[in-house]
Amino acid sequence: MNAPVPIEAEQAQVFLPATSRTIVIVTDAWHPQVNGVVRTLSKTCEVLRGWGHEVSVISPDQYRNFPAPSYPEIRLALTAPGAVGRRLKELNPDAVHIATEGPLGFAARRYCVNQDVPFTTAYHTQFPDYLARRTHLPADLFWPYIRWFHRPSQNIMVATETIRAQLRAQKLTHLVHWSRGVDLSCFSPKAPRPVEYDGLEGPILLYVGRVAVEKNIEAFLTCDYPGTKVVVGDGPARASLEARFPDAKFMGKHMGEELAGFYAHADVFVFPSKTDTFGLVMIEALACGTPVAAYPVPGPLDIIEESVGALSDNLARAIDAARYCERGECARFGARYSWEAASEQFLNGLAELDSPSNRT
Repeated sequence: MNAPVPIEAEQAQVFLPATSRTIVIVTDAWHPQVNGVVRTLSKTCEVLRGWGHEVSVISPDQYRNFPAPSYPEIRLALTAPGAVGRRLKELNPDAVHIATEGPLGFAARRYCVNQDVPFTTAYHTQFPDYLARRTHLPADLFWPYIRWFHRPSQNIMVATETIRAQLRAQKLTHLVHWSRGVDLSCFSPKAPRPVEYDGLEGPILLYVGRVAVEKNIEAFLTCDYPGTKVVVGDGPARASLEARFPDAKFMGKHMGEELAGFYAHADVFVFPSKTDTFGLVMIEALACGTPVAAYPVPGPLDIIEESVGALSDNLARAIDAARYCERGECARFGARYSWEAASEQFLNGLAELDSPSNRT
Protein backbone atom coordinates (compact mmCIF):
# COMPACT_ATOMS: atom_id res chain seq x y z
CA MET A 1 0.00 0.00 0.00
CA ASN A 2 1.22 3.51 -0.82
CA ALA A 3 2.14 6.00 1.88
CA PRO A 4 -0.94 7.56 3.49
CA VAL A 5 -1.82 11.20 2.97
CA PRO A 6 -2.55 13.17 6.20
CA ILE A 7 -5.83 15.02 6.64
CA GLU A 8 -7.16 17.13 9.50
CA ALA A 9 -9.08 15.66 12.44
CA GLU A 10 -10.32 16.85 15.81
CA GLN A 11 -9.18 13.99 18.00
CA ALA A 12 -6.00 12.59 16.49
CA GLN A 13 -3.72 12.62 13.47
CA VAL A 14 -5.76 10.99 10.74
CA PHE A 15 -4.52 9.70 7.40
CA LEU A 16 -6.33 9.38 4.11
CA PRO A 17 -5.06 6.15 2.50
CA ALA A 18 -3.77 6.67 -1.01
CA THR A 19 -5.07 3.23 -2.06
CA SER A 20 -8.81 2.62 -1.88
CA ARG A 21 -10.19 -0.66 -0.55
CA THR A 22 -13.36 -2.64 -1.07
CA ILE A 23 -14.96 -3.21 2.32
CA VAL A 24 -18.07 -5.21 3.25
CA ILE A 25 -19.84 -4.59 6.55
CA VAL A 26 -22.37 -7.21 7.67
CA THR A 27 -24.88 -5.98 10.25
CA ASP A 28 -28.19 -7.04 11.75
CA ALA A 29 -28.72 -3.47 12.98
CA TRP A 30 -29.56 -1.04 10.19
CA HIS A 31 -32.06 1.56 9.04
CA PRO A 32 -34.85 2.26 9.86
CA GLN A 33 -33.60 1.38 13.36
CA VAL A 34 -32.40 4.44 15.28
CA ASN A 35 -29.66 3.55 17.76
CA GLY A 36 -25.98 4.05 18.44
CA VAL A 37 -24.88 1.02 16.41
CA VAL A 38 -26.74 2.18 13.30
CA ARG A 39 -25.48 5.76 13.65
CA THR A 40 -21.91 4.54 14.16
CA LEU A 41 -21.97 2.26 11.12
CA SER A 42 -23.74 4.82 8.93
CA LYS A 43 -21.27 7.58 9.76
CA THR A 44 -18.29 5.24 9.33
CA CYS A 45 -19.56 4.26 5.87
CA GLU A 46 -20.05 7.93 4.97
CA VAL A 47 -16.52 8.90 6.01
CA LEU A 48 -14.86 5.91 4.33
CA ARG A 49 -16.73 6.50 1.08
CA GLY A 50 -15.68 10.14 1.23
CA TRP A 51 -12.09 8.92 1.40
CA GLY A 52 -12.57 6.90 -1.79
CA HIS A 53 -13.19 3.44 -0.34
CA GLU A 54 -15.95 1.25 -1.76
CA VAL A 55 -18.14 0.19 1.16
CA SER A 56 -21.04 -2.26 0.83
CA VAL A 57 -23.45 -3.12 3.66
CA ILE A 58 -25.24 -6.45 4.01
CA SER A 59 -28.30 -5.72 6.17
CA PRO A 60 -31.77 -7.12 6.99
CA ASP A 61 -33.61 -4.87 4.51
CA GLN A 62 -32.01 -6.84 1.64
CA TYR A 63 -33.75 -10.09 2.65
CA ARG A 64 -37.07 -11.32 3.88
CA ASN A 65 -37.23 -10.30 7.51
CA PHE A 66 -39.52 -10.38 10.50
CA PRO A 67 -39.81 -8.32 13.71
CA ALA A 68 -37.84 -9.50 16.70
CA PRO A 69 -40.07 -10.90 19.46
CA SER A 70 -40.94 -8.13 21.95
CA TYR A 71 -38.97 -5.60 19.87
CA PRO A 72 -40.65 -5.01 16.47
CA GLU A 73 -38.28 -2.17 15.48
CA ILE A 74 -35.51 -4.75 15.13
CA ARG A 75 -35.84 -6.81 11.97
CA LEU A 76 -34.31 -10.28 11.82
CA ALA A 77 -33.28 -11.50 8.37
CA LEU A 78 -34.45 -14.79 6.87
CA THR A 79 -31.88 -15.93 4.33
CA ALA A 80 -31.64 -18.99 2.13
CA PRO A 81 -28.73 -21.31 2.97
CA GLY A 82 -25.52 -19.84 1.55
CA ALA A 83 -27.14 -16.55 0.46
CA VAL A 84 -24.89 -14.33 2.54
CA GLY A 85 -21.81 -16.28 1.48
CA ARG A 86 -22.74 -15.92 -2.19
CA ARG A 87 -23.18 -12.19 -1.71
CA LEU A 88 -19.76 -11.91 -0.07
CA LYS A 89 -18.17 -13.86 -2.89
CA GLU A 90 -19.89 -11.65 -5.46
CA LEU A 91 -18.67 -8.45 -3.77
CA ASN A 92 -15.09 -9.80 -3.67
CA PRO A 93 -13.97 -7.51 -0.84
CA ASP A 94 -10.53 -6.60 0.42
CA ALA A 95 -11.88 -6.74 3.98
CA VAL A 96 -14.94 -8.18 5.74
CA HIS A 97 -16.29 -6.73 8.98
CA ILE A 98 -19.09 -8.46 10.93
CA ALA A 99 -20.70 -5.86 13.16
CA THR A 100 -23.32 -7.87 15.04
CA GLU A 101 -23.90 -11.33 16.44
CA GLY A 102 -27.38 -11.80 14.91
CA PRO A 103 -28.58 -14.00 11.99
CA LEU A 104 -26.68 -12.13 9.26
CA GLY A 105 -23.53 -11.95 11.36
CA PHE A 106 -23.85 -15.67 12.07
CA ALA A 107 -24.21 -16.48 8.35
CA ALA A 108 -21.25 -14.28 7.39
CA ARG A 109 -19.10 -15.80 10.13
CA ARG A 110 -19.92 -19.30 8.93
CA TYR A 111 -18.94 -18.44 5.36
CA CYS A 112 -15.69 -16.76 6.38
CA VAL A 113 -14.65 -19.61 8.68
CA ASN A 114 -15.51 -22.30 6.12
CA GLN A 115 -13.75 -20.48 3.27
CA ASP A 116 -10.78 -19.36 5.36
CA VAL A 117 -11.59 -15.67 4.73
CA PRO A 118 -10.11 -13.32 7.36
CA PHE A 119 -12.67 -11.08 9.04
CA THR A 120 -13.08 -8.71 11.97
CA THR A 121 -15.91 -8.28 14.46
CA ALA A 122 -17.04 -5.59 16.90
CA TYR A 123 -18.51 -5.75 20.37
CA HIS A 124 -21.14 -3.00 20.25
CA THR A 125 -23.62 -4.24 22.84
CA GLN A 126 -23.45 -5.96 26.20
CA PHE A 127 -25.23 -8.86 24.54
CA PRO A 128 -25.29 -11.20 27.58
CA ASP A 129 -26.68 -8.45 29.84
CA TYR A 130 -29.15 -7.40 27.16
CA LEU A 131 -30.52 -10.94 26.84
CA ALA A 132 -30.52 -11.40 30.61
CA ARG A 133 -32.79 -8.36 31.01
CA ARG A 134 -35.19 -9.71 28.38
CA THR A 135 -35.22 -13.40 29.33
CA HIS A 136 -34.64 -13.15 33.12
CA LEU A 137 -31.88 -15.73 32.69
CA PRO A 138 -28.34 -15.23 34.04
CA ALA A 139 -25.95 -13.35 31.74
CA ASP A 140 -23.31 -16.07 32.19
CA LEU A 141 -25.55 -18.37 30.18
CA PHE A 142 -24.94 -16.29 27.03
CA TRP A 143 -21.18 -15.71 27.27
CA PRO A 144 -20.23 -19.04 25.61
CA TYR A 145 -21.95 -17.86 22.41
CA ILE A 146 -20.08 -14.54 22.52
CA ARG A 147 -16.75 -16.31 22.98
CA TRP A 148 -17.55 -18.76 20.17
CA PHE A 149 -18.72 -16.02 17.81
CA HIS A 150 -15.74 -13.67 18.19
CA ARG A 151 -12.87 -16.11 18.72
CA PRO A 152 -12.10 -16.74 14.98
CA SER A 153 -12.01 -13.04 14.05
CA GLN A 154 -8.68 -11.39 13.33
CA ASN A 155 -9.53 -8.42 15.53
CA ILE A 156 -12.43 -7.55 17.84
CA MET A 157 -13.10 -3.80 17.72
CA VAL A 158 -13.97 -2.35 21.13
CA ALA A 159 -14.74 1.24 22.11
CA THR A 160 -13.49 1.44 25.72
CA GLU A 161 -10.88 0.05 28.06
CA THR A 162 -13.49 -1.20 30.53
CA ILE A 163 -15.06 -3.42 27.87
CA ARG A 164 -11.63 -4.58 26.72
CA ALA A 165 -10.90 -5.70 30.27
CA GLN A 166 -14.22 -7.53 30.38
CA LEU A 167 -13.51 -9.34 27.13
CA ARG A 168 -9.98 -10.21 28.21
CA ALA A 169 -11.50 -11.83 31.29
CA GLN A 170 -13.54 -13.95 28.87
CA LYS A 171 -10.29 -15.05 27.14
CA LEU A 172 -10.92 -12.83 24.10
CA THR A 173 -7.62 -11.01 23.71
CA HIS A 174 -7.33 -10.01 20.03
CA LEU A 175 -8.77 -6.54 20.72
CA VAL A 176 -8.29 -3.22 18.92
CA HIS A 177 -9.57 0.24 19.76
CA TRP A 178 -12.45 1.77 17.79
CA SER A 179 -13.83 4.93 19.36
CA ARG A 180 -16.85 7.01 18.35
CA GLY A 181 -17.42 10.52 17.04
CA VAL A 182 -19.80 13.45 16.97
CA ASP A 183 -21.07 15.42 13.98
CA LEU A 184 -19.96 18.82 15.22
CA SER A 185 -21.73 20.60 12.37
CA CYS A 186 -24.98 19.49 14.00
CA PHE A 187 -24.35 18.88 17.70
CA SER A 188 -23.28 22.13 19.33
CA PRO A 189 -24.49 24.57 22.01
CA LYS A 190 -25.86 26.76 19.19
CA ALA A 191 -28.64 24.30 18.32
CA PRO A 192 -32.07 25.99 18.47
CA ARG A 193 -34.26 25.57 21.53
CA PRO A 194 -37.14 23.13 20.92
CA VAL A 195 -40.64 24.60 21.31
CA GLU A 196 -41.50 21.46 23.30
CA TYR A 197 -39.48 22.90 26.18
CA ASP A 198 -41.70 25.99 26.44
CA GLY A 199 -43.43 26.13 29.80
CA LEU A 200 -41.63 23.15 31.31
CA GLU A 201 -40.57 23.43 34.93
CA GLY A 202 -36.81 23.41 35.33
CA PRO A 203 -34.39 21.88 35.64
CA ILE A 204 -34.97 19.91 32.44
CA LEU A 205 -33.54 16.39 32.79
CA LEU A 206 -33.15 14.62 29.46
CA TYR A 207 -32.87 11.02 28.30
CA VAL A 208 -32.23 10.20 24.62
CA GLY A 209 -32.22 6.70 23.17
CA ARG A 210 -34.24 3.55 22.71
CA VAL A 211 -37.17 3.24 25.07
CA ALA A 212 -36.60 -0.38 26.02
CA VAL A 213 -36.18 -2.43 29.18
CA GLU A 214 -32.42 -2.87 28.81
CA LYS A 215 -31.90 0.91 28.92
CA ASN A 216 -33.01 1.08 32.58
CA ILE A 217 -35.13 4.19 31.91
CA GLU A 218 -37.36 3.35 34.87
CA ALA A 219 -34.46 4.23 37.18
CA PHE A 220 -34.41 7.71 35.63
CA LEU A 221 -38.18 8.17 35.81
CA THR A 222 -38.42 7.05 39.44
CA CYS A 223 -35.49 9.22 40.50
CA ASP A 224 -36.59 11.68 43.18
CA TYR A 225 -35.31 14.95 41.75
CA PRO A 226 -37.27 18.15 41.07
CA GLY A 227 -37.85 19.48 37.58
CA THR A 228 -39.15 17.89 34.39
CA LYS A 229 -38.02 14.55 32.99
CA VAL A 230 -37.97 14.43 29.17
CA VAL A 231 -37.61 11.24 27.10
CA VAL A 232 -36.63 11.53 23.42
CA GLY A 233 -36.84 8.28 21.48
CA ASP A 234 -39.17 5.38 20.90
CA GLY A 235 -39.30 1.68 21.54
CA PRO A 236 -41.33 -1.20 22.92
CA ALA A 237 -41.42 0.10 26.51
CA ARG A 238 -42.72 3.57 25.65
CA ALA A 239 -46.45 2.92 26.05
CA SER A 240 -46.12 1.26 29.45
CA LEU A 241 -43.68 3.87 30.79
CA GLU A 242 -45.81 6.72 29.49
CA ALA A 243 -48.83 5.27 31.29
CA ARG A 244 -46.91 4.75 34.55
CA PHE A 245 -45.16 8.14 34.57
CA PRO A 246 -47.68 10.73 33.36
CA ASP A 247 -45.56 13.64 34.63
CA ALA A 248 -42.68 12.75 32.30
CA LYS A 249 -42.69 14.18 28.78
CA PHE A 250 -42.29 11.59 26.01
CA MET A 251 -41.30 13.39 22.81
CA GLY A 252 -40.85 10.48 20.39
CA LYS A 253 -38.04 10.30 17.82
CA HIS A 254 -36.08 13.37 16.80
CA MET A 255 -33.04 13.57 14.55
CA GLY A 256 -30.38 16.01 13.45
CA GLU A 257 -30.65 19.64 14.48
CA GLU A 258 -33.94 19.03 16.31
CA LEU A 259 -32.28 16.38 18.48
CA ALA A 260 -29.30 18.69 19.06
CA GLY A 261 -31.71 21.32 20.37
CA PHE A 262 -33.12 18.91 22.94
CA TYR A 263 -29.57 18.24 24.14
CA ALA A 264 -28.36 21.83 24.10
CA HIS A 265 -31.21 23.28 26.14
CA ALA A 266 -31.50 20.56 28.78
CA ASP A 267 -29.92 21.18 32.17
CA VAL A 268 -28.56 17.64 32.58
CA PHE A 269 -28.40 14.64 30.29
CA VAL A 270 -29.21 11.49 32.28
CA PHE A 271 -27.81 8.16 31.07
CA PRO A 272 -29.31 5.37 33.22
CA SER A 273 -28.23 2.41 31.06
CA LYS A 274 -26.00 -0.26 32.54
CA THR A 275 -25.75 -2.38 29.36
CA ASP A 276 -24.07 -0.06 26.83
CA THR A 277 -20.47 -0.51 25.74
CA PHE A 278 -19.98 3.19 24.99
CA GLY A 279 -23.04 5.46 24.95
CA LEU A 280 -22.82 7.65 21.84
CA VAL A 281 -25.59 9.89 23.19
CA MET A 282 -23.33 10.99 26.05
CA ILE A 283 -20.74 12.59 23.78
CA GLU A 284 -23.50 14.12 21.64
CA ALA A 285 -24.92 15.75 24.78
CA LEU A 286 -21.48 16.95 25.85
CA ALA A 287 -20.80 18.44 22.41
CA CYS A 288 -24.00 20.46 22.93
CA GLY A 289 -22.66 21.74 26.24
CA THR A 290 -24.85 19.60 28.49
CA PRO A 291 -23.30 17.75 31.47
CA VAL A 292 -23.98 14.05 32.00
CA ALA A 293 -25.24 12.13 35.03
CA ALA A 294 -24.85 8.36 34.95
CA TYR A 295 -24.06 5.24 36.93
CA PRO A 296 -20.40 4.22 37.42
CA VAL A 297 -20.53 1.39 34.87
CA PRO A 298 -18.76 0.57 31.56
CA GLY A 299 -19.27 3.38 29.11
CA PRO A 300 -19.71 6.27 31.55
CA LEU A 301 -16.62 5.15 33.50
CA ASP A 302 -14.55 5.43 30.32
CA ILE A 303 -15.96 8.73 29.08
CA ILE A 304 -17.17 10.99 31.88
CA GLU A 305 -14.64 13.12 33.74
CA GLU A 306 -15.46 15.18 36.84
CA SER A 307 -15.38 18.43 34.87
CA VAL A 308 -18.16 17.32 32.47
CA GLY A 309 -20.48 15.16 34.56
CA ALA A 310 -20.97 13.00 37.61
CA LEU A 311 -21.22 9.27 38.30
CA SER A 312 -22.96 7.76 41.29
CA ASP A 313 -24.96 4.71 42.26
CA ASN A 314 -27.45 7.30 43.51
CA LEU A 315 -28.76 8.86 40.28
CA ALA A 316 -30.25 11.91 42.05
CA ARG A 317 -26.85 12.64 43.57
CA ALA A 318 -25.19 12.37 40.15
CA ILE A 319 -27.76 14.76 38.63
CA ASP A 320 -27.23 17.28 41.39
CA ALA A 321 -23.45 17.19 41.00
CA ALA A 322 -23.61 17.40 37.19
CA ARG A 323 -25.55 20.65 37.37
CA TYR A 324 -22.42 22.37 38.72
CA CYS A 325 -20.33 21.48 35.64
CA GLU A 326 -19.30 24.33 33.36
CA ARG A 327 -21.15 23.99 30.03
CA GLY A 328 -18.33 25.45 27.95
CA GLU A 329 -15.98 22.76 29.25
CA CYS A 330 -18.58 20.12 28.35
CA ALA A 331 -18.73 21.42 24.78
CA ARG A 332 -14.94 21.48 24.46
CA PHE A 333 -14.73 17.94 25.80
CA GLY A 334 -17.38 16.64 23.38
CA ALA A 335 -15.65 18.32 20.43
CA ARG A 336 -12.61 16.07 20.98
CA TYR A 337 -14.50 13.16 19.44
CA SER A 338 -14.09 13.04 15.67
CA TRP A 339 -15.74 10.64 13.23
CA GLU A 340 -12.66 10.97 11.03
CA ALA A 341 -10.38 9.74 13.82
CA ALA A 342 -12.80 6.94 14.71
CA SER A 343 -13.07 5.86 11.07
CA GLU A 344 -9.29 5.76 10.76
CA GLN A 345 -9.20 3.44 13.79
CA PHE A 346 -11.80 1.23 12.12
CA LEU A 347 -9.80 1.16 8.88
CA ASN A 348 -6.57 0.27 10.70
CA GLY A 349 -8.31 -2.55 12.56
CA LEU A 350 -9.59 -4.33 9.45
CA ALA A 351 -8.06 -7.65 8.40
CA GLU A 352 -7.03 -7.56 4.75
CA LEU A 353 -7.49 -10.69 2.70
CA ASP A 354 -4.08 -12.23 2.16
CA SER A 355 -4.54 -13.01 -1.50
CA PRO A 356 -7.23 -13.51 -4.17
CA SER A 357 -7.29 -17.20 -3.26
CA ASN A 358 -9.00 -16.23 0.00
CA ARG A 359 -11.93 -14.77 -1.93
CA THR A 360 -13.43 -18.01 -3.19
